[in-house]
Amino acid sequence: MKQLFGLLVLLMSLVSAPVSAGAGPDAKMREVIDVFREIQRLPEKSVPPLLMTNAYGVAIIPSVVKVGFVLGGSYGEGVLSVRHADGTWSDPVFVSITGGSVGWQIGAQSSDVVLVFKTRRSVDGVMNGKFTLGADASVAAGPMGRKASAATDEKLKAEIYSYSRSRGLFAGIALDGAAIQIRHRDNERYYRQPHIAASEILDGRVANPPESSRRLRDLLARYSR
Repeated sequence: MKQLFGLLVLLMSLVSAPVSAGAGPDAKMREVIDVFREIQRLPEKSVPPLLMTNAYGVAIIPSVVKVGFVLGGSYGEGVLSVRHADGTWSDPVFVSITGGSVGWQIGAQSSDVVLVFKTRRSVDGVMNGKFTLGADASVAAGPMGRKASAATDEKLKAEIYSYSRSRGLFAGIALDGAAIQIRHRDNERYYRQPHIAASEILDGRVANPPESSRRLRDLLARYSR
């Protein structure tokens, strides 16, 4: 078992290294914007307007790398933004997602992940430290498209809805057991402010945020009216 775990760690490092090497927070933000725009351009395969309208927060995590050899693991980095009381969206904080699984599996895959948070409680859980989907809050594979909005108006009972896009296919996906954490160092680098707290960012207390942050806020606003 130790040998299998060592092999899994090696596979994860080999696959994720090209993604993370030299890809700083500015480059990650551009990737986040591109991924979400592409997903939402397909009305029948997008996050439903109803879900976006009622969302408290959205996490967009491009290029989540998953590898497996009996033991499986996944890792990705992206951002989380929340909606203020006036309906505007916050500047984003950088987050990572990490998961694991056991069972017959072999191979590697890269997927884009979108998480829609319906409650403040779930986002506060992420802000307070390591947050595990399914354990700290209920998570379910999300419905898709405009038709799904009408059909599931009264059935959207989970706290978090999850989606994954891989090789052009976008669908709801179960992510029980995956952990989300704030990437404080990336926040400091992106906003060019040492020791900046994630709460300061989400509360709108950042002076002169980067232009890419405004672009993401505008994009989220467009799809959550």
